[in-house]
Amino acid sequence: MTTSEIFLIAMLMIFSVPYLIWRLGRTDYFAPLVVVQILAGIALGPGVLGAAFPDYYRFVFRAEVTQALSGVAQWGVMIFVWVAGVELDLRQAWRHRRESGITAGLALGVPLAFGTLAATLLLAWPGWIGPNAQSWQFLLGIGMSCAVTALPILILLMEKLRMLREPLGQRILRYASLDDIAIWGVLAVILTDWARVGKQAGFLAAFAIVTLLFRRLMRAIPPADRWYASLIWLTACGLGSDWAGLHYMVGAFLAGAVIDADWLDQEQMDGLRHFLLLTVMPVFFLSTGLRTDWQTGGVAVLGAAALLLAASVGGKLLGLRLAGRLLGWSTREAKVIGWLLQTKALIMIIFSNVLLDKGLITNATFTALLLMAVASTMLTIPKVSADLKRLGVGG
Repeated sequence: MTTSEIFLIAMLMIFSVPYLIWRLGRTDYFAPLVVVQILAGIALGPGVLGAAFPDYYRFVFRAEVTQALSGVAQWGVMIFVWVAGVELDLRQAWRHRRESGITAGLALGVPLAFGTLAATLLLAWPGWIGPNAQSWQFLLGIGMSCAVTALPILILLMEKLRMLREPLGQRILRYASLDDIAIWGVLAVILTDWARVGKQAGFLAAFAIVTLLFRRLMRAIPPADRWYASLIWLTACGLGSDWAGLHYMVGAFLAGAVIDADWLDQEQMDGLRHFLLLTVMPVFFLSTGLRTDWQTGGVAVLGAAALLLAASVGGKLLGLRLAGRLLGWSTREAKVIGWLLQTKALIMIIFSNVLLDKGLITNATFTALLLMAVASTMLTIPKVSADLKRLGVGG
C-alpha cells in the first residue's frame, strides 16, 4: 500500500472510532465528543493498540504517516491557541477588576501550590522529571498543569449547559481569561533559556514594536482581509517565538491576544472553533495519544494521575471557596464556579505537550497529566448540572 493510503487508514480510524463510541454509547453527559476523541487517541497509541497489535500498529503508524499527522496537528493546534487568545476580553475583567482579580488569583494560585506539592512527591522517584529540566522548571510546570483552565472547552461545556450568555457564564469567562494569560506567561518563564536570553528578549521587544504596526494595519484594512492578515501574523509570531526558543505555541497565543475580538465576526469565530474541533483537533488528539507511555508501570502512571487529579480538583475547589467567602457568594455558587474552572482538556494537553517537547517531563509524566486532564473534564458536567438547576441557571 502507498503512504497516502496508509495515511487515510489512520485518518479513518481517527474520525470513525471516537464518533461511533460517542454516538452509539451515548456518552455525551459525562464524556463529550472532545473527551472521547482524547481517550480514543490514547487507545490508538502504543500503550493500548500498540501493545495488543504491535505489527498492525507499526504498519499504520509508520514514521512517514506520523510525521504527516504531526504536521496537520501542529497547524491546527496553533490556530486553536490563537483563537483562545483572540477570545480574551480583558476590558470586562478590568471593569470588574477586584472581583476578577481575587477570583482568578485564588483559582490559579491554590491549585498551583497543590500541584507543586504533588510534583515534589514525584521528584522523590526516578522516571518523572525530563532530561532537560531543572527541578524548579519541573515543579512549576506540573503545578501550572494542575492550575490550568481550558478556556475553549469551558466555552463548549457552558454552551452545552445553556449558560454561556447568562451573567454567571460571562463572569466565569472573565476569571478564566485572566488565568489564561497567566498560564502562557508562566510557560514563557519556564522556557526561558539563559544561553539564548538575548534572542528571547529581542523577540519580545520586536514583537511589541511590530504589534503596534499590526494593530494599525488591522484597523485600516477591510474586514474581509483581516482573517487572512491574522493568519499571516499567526505564522510569523509562531516562527519568531520558536526561533527564540519560546516554542511556537507561545507565539500563537501572543498573536491572538493582541487582536481585538470585535475586529473579527463573532459568529465566524465560533464557527472556526467548532470547525477546528470537528476537522483538525482529532488529529492532534491522536498525535498526543502516540506520545503516551506506560513503561514506568501502569499502576505507577495511574497513581501519579490520581495524585495530580486530587491536587488539581481539590486546589481549584478550595481556591473558589476562599474567593466565595471574600466576595460573599453562596457555597453552591462557589462550588459551580470551581468545578467549571477546573476543566482541563485541550489547553493543559497543549501545555504538557510543550513541556514534553522541551524535555522537561518524561513520557510517563505526560501520560499521567493526560489522564488527569481527561478525568477532570469528564467530572465537570455531572458535578454542576444539579447545582445549576437549583441556582436557576441554564436549562
